[in-house]
This record gives sequence, C-alpha cells and structure tokens, in this order.
Amino acid sequence: MPTFHTLGQIPRKRHIAFRKPDGGLYAEQLVGNEGFTGPSALLYHIHPPTTVLSVKRLRDTPYEADPDKALRHRHFKTAMMKEGGSPTLDRTPLLFNQDIALLFARPTQQDAHFYRNAQADEVVYVSQGSGTLETQFGDLPYREGDYLLIHRGILHRYRLDPKPHRLLIMESRGYVRTPKRYRNEYGQIVEGAPYSERDFRRPMELKTHDERGEFPVLIKQYDGLNEYVLDHHPLDVVGWDGMFYPWAFNIADFEPIVGRVHQPPPVHQTFQGDGFVICSFCPRPYDFHPEAVPAPYNHSNVDSDEVLYYASSEFMSRKGIEYGSITHHPDGIPHGPHPGRAEASIGAKETNELAVMMDSFRPLAVAKAALPYEDPKYFRSWVEGQEGFNPPTS
Repeated sequence: MPTFHTLGQIPRKRHIAFRKPDGGLYAEQLVGNEGFTGPSALLYHIHPPTTVLSVKRLRDTPYEADPDKALRHRHFKTAMMKEGGSPTLDRTPLLFNQDIALLFARPTQQDAHFYRNAQADEVVYVSQGSGTLETQFGDLPYREGDYLLIHRGILHRYRLDPKPHRLLIMESRGYVRTPKRYRNEYGQIVEGAPYSERDFRRPMELKTHDERGEFPVLIKQYDGLNEYVLDHHPLDVVGWDGMFYPWAFNIADFEPIVGRVHQPPPVHQTFQGDGFVICSFCPRPYDFHPEAVPAPYNHSNVDSDEVLYYASSEFMSRKGIEYGSITHHPDGIPHGPHPGRAEASIGAKETNELAVMMDSFRPLAVAKAALPYEDPKYFRSWVEGQEGFNPPTS
C-alpha cells in the first residue's frame, strides 16, 4: 500500500479556509475510493474542478468476445501488432472478464488530452519505453520494467520519450493493492516480503499550471469514452496529502524467493486485486536440492485462468514463445512444461526469464480484437514437441 505522502502547500488542518494570495479560496477536493472510508487524498486547486464547458460521448468501447468457446490453451504474439496511436486511446483488448481486462498498446503519439479511467484501476507494465506520467499529484517518471499503479479516477497524461513503447495494461474493477500477507496489521511491509516501501516510487515534483482556455479530458466510463472540456488547465493543484495517488514499482526491484525445491507461483505474487493476482517471474538462482527439478510441475487450474506475458524470450518451461508473447491457460484443463523442458532444467543453476503473470479467479473471454495475433496451433505444442510424434495426415 502507498504510504501517506504530501506535496506542495496545504493548510494546517483539513476542511478549513485556505486562501490564495488574492484572498480567494483554493478549491478543496477529496479523491478516493469506498466513499469516505477508503484510501483518499485531499487536493487544493486554483480553480474549481467542476467548471466544465461542454460534454459529449465520443464512442463506445465494449469488449467483444471470440464466439469460438472451445476450451483450449491459447497464444498471442503482440510483436505482430503495428506501432502507432495514443497510449490511452489505441489499446487492443486481449482478454477480459467481470473483474479484469488485459489490453496492449504500442503508442507513438503524444496525447494532447488528459485521461481518466473512471471505471477501473490501471496497472500498466512498461515492457519497453520511458517517459513521464503527468498527474494532478505531480510528475511520475517511468522507465522500462515499471509497473505503473494508476488508481481509478486519477487524471493523467503520458509524455513519451522518443523511443519505442510496449505497454501491457491491466484494468481492474477493484482496488489494486499489495498482497495482504506482505503487510502487518499496521500496514507496513513485513520482513521476508519480496520488496519494501523503499522500492515504491511516488510523485516528488508538483507542477502547478494556472491557465485559462479549453482543455479536453477524456473519461472512460459506462464502457465508453466521454469528452469533458474544462475552462482551465486541470493540473492546477497547489498541494495535496493522503494515501491515494499514482505510484510505480520496477520489476527489477522484486526480490525472488527461492528454495531447495521448486517454489509455487504464489512466491512470485506482486499485487492483489478483486478476483485476480499479478505475479513477477524474475532472473533468479534455481532450486538447489541435488535432485531438484526446477521446471514447474504439471498443474490444473481448477478455479483460475493463468495468463503469462513474456517480457523476454526466455522462459524455463516453454518452447515457441517470443518476447511479447501472451499465453492463456484456462481453468478446466491441465498445463505444464513443454516436452523436454523438465529434464533440461535438472542441474541448471539459474534462469534469466522475465515475465508478468495474471491469474484470474473467474474465466476469461478472449477478445475478438486479439484473434489476428493468435498462434492457432499452440494447444498442440505439447504433442508436436514430443520425440516420435507423427502428425495426422488428414
């Protein structure tokens, strides 16, 4: 969980008169979730955040499911997607259910508008690229390997550095947080967790804009994009404090937990959401029992779907994947290492794999938009990789 943070100028107490140099009042705004009881922050604006000049519905953004519901393992190659478009508006949906959606983007354009997702928290894994996330809470620089935690309702805009970008976006209907078992009863990250509060980065520089004009804000709500035009620059905050703000965590700061024999995926857990978890598979020493089999054992997802984003081309248990591959192993059928991978892992000392895993506890639908990037033969890869396999002739 983010710790309490303060930037800029704020009054001595909450909800008291805080005056501008000209004697007028700064506009106080509470931003947070769970009504007035969850994590929140108090922001102080030069202009009221409610002064809207116009509003219109731009377009619907429904997620359409693949009508083919045959149960099988699936593989999508995001490297096939063309570069281009906006980091907020040109995202390709891949998988989704009631709790979580996965999208992918390879943006090249700077957004003129500001953006707010009003129906989901966003966890954005920066697989490639760097830049700055401009927000009302201050600037948050980002780099390759970052998870950006942008909670629901936080207004922001990407400033892309001039380099290729690959963004894996996870939209969560619920509040994304650190796993409960990593926190003590007082909210502090415990000893033995794979990271600590020192690894979390938060906005440290608040830039205040006092400008009048027409400033578009695109808001995702009701499964569509809505345009609000404010009569002032939305980054007009002079100060704020609280525990609700955007923050970043780099996958390289995840400290893997290893053992004498193979450790199960929960040791890689990084974040917790409502109905899903996110895990990080990072370079690490292999198991050190003399007879250990480092490759994962076959397992059945009887109550969860497993999704892996391969942030490098190496993964101990897989053949035929590449950087940017996404595999979906749905519940109801077992999966495990590809032929030869278990034997090959014995005696190996370490792995350089890098991957992001999302396990959902309700079935995921494959989005129609993902189908052009699918490897349709992936489900056969466990038999086609076996020695002596003879494919059928018809």
